[in-house]
Amino acid sequence: MSTIRDSLRAGSIAAALLILPSLGAPLAAQVAAADVPKVTFGSFIDAYYAYDTGRPLIFDRGYTTQAVRANEFNINLAHIEANIAGERIHGRLALQAGTSVHANYAGEPAIGAYGGPSLARHLQEAYLGYKVSERLWIDAGIFFSNMGDESWISSDNITYTRSLVADYSPYYSSGVRAVFQATPKLAARLDVMNGWQNISETNTDKAVGTRLDYTLRDGIVLTHYLYAGTETGGRLRTFTGVAALAQLTPKMKLEVQVDVGQQGQADGSGTDSWNGGVLAARWALSEHVSFVSRGEWYRDPAQVIIATGGPDPFRATGGSLGLDVTPGNGFMWRTEVRALSADAELFADRDAAGGASKTNLVLVSAFTLRM
Repeated sequence: MSTIRDSLRAGSIAAALLILPSLGAPLAAQVAAADVPKVTFGSFIDAYYAYDTGRPLIFDRGYTTQAVRANEFNINLAHIEANIAGERIHGRLALQAGTSVHANYAGEPAIGAYGGPSLARHLQEAYLGYKVSERLWIDAGIFFSNMGDESWISSDNITYTRSLVADYSPYYSSGVRAVFQATPKLAARLDVMNGWQNISETNTDKAVGTRLDYTLRDGIVLTHYLYAGTETGGRLRTFTGVAALAQLTPKMKLEVQVDVGQQGQADGSGTDSWNGGVLAARWALSEHVSFVSRGEWYRDPAQVIIATGGPDPFRATGGSLGLDVTPGNGFMWRTEVRALSADAELFADRDAAGGASKTNLVLVSAFTLRM
């Protein structure tokens, strides 16, 4: 990528010098500068307190990556970023830390001496892209996943806590992607990546992913995404989902998503499947105050994605209610209560006879600032 960038810059400067006598120095400098990418900087911080009624003994909350520490003040996510924007080149470098980062990157492979979560978790995104044509970009590096509709950045989502379908599908990928603006309403994306949310490799195979975003009309976007790749043990994993994000009125916003996945069994005799879905809504009560809610379910009978640590599979439903206060200048105060109910005693609960309960309730309050 640096060779392309340097060649473009050198070509622009050479052209400017050739026409310098006729154009004059000021105009020649503008021609040369027009092709130089601009760099802008930003930052984000998400500080929270989560009270979990189960009061887990080691403070770690299960089955989530967001607000993952119980009954303590902590940083969910903090990052600094540099964004590159040019006529032919773009990119982003974002460095991050926080409890959500530790939770989400805990499964990052550590095969060999030079990879693994100790490095990967600090890289939220690190990619460069080149504009091949007016409608096609090719990017390479680490970037947000093609799957799902919920963002890694909490302030971008309807609810503060993440749904189960978001937490148990990839937030990030490492590889190469092509983004094609087929029509003003349709954007298509093709990814070739290392695998299912891993920067370091687990095998010699590569995975592919696609995404289609169609703007039905102003405020309504329909999405379809797909993943196919070989996981540990040579088992083929396929995953697909559909989502819709709709600004129905100036005060009401809805989001719906349904995911379905399959993976070959270890003995090759068949496939195991899982599924989940979510419906979230935001109602603006005033210019600076909004009410949010979510309903969700997740089923993983063979523990393909969610390992419970015992014989009981993960089958759960849940919901959340929250209040957002947004006074301006990128600041948000978000408070939310979330309840989950499972078919088995899966949630840590120090007051329960066996140390676990079928239900979990958490109250989270967070300050977020984006600059």
